[in-house]
Amino acid sequence: MSDKPILLKPVVSEKSYALMDAGTYVFVVDPRANKIEIRDAVQSSFGVRVASVNTMNRKGKRKRQQKTQALGRRPDTKRAIVRLVGGDRIELFEA
Repeated sequence: MSDKPILLKPVVSEKSYALMDAGTYVFVVDPRANKIEIRDAVQSSFGVRVASVNTMNRKGKRKRQQKTQALGRRPDTKRAIVRLVGGDRIELFEA
């Protein structure tokens, strides 16, 4: 990937915070990024070692507008579940 960022934002949910205790972090990533690019981006951004990367493509939900009842969609997203080696932690989330 060229100039576009790979890691777009962390996923903030109860499940993702529960996974942090096990050294696993969840990110929304660029849909075109592969597992190797995601691993390299996490290692260079946070200075940690990555043990494994799992990815999932999520379809956006169909939603109805409140006033006009017109149908719309939320965007499709790609998420990466990143497991770190041993005692490595990302301090950004621990604070």
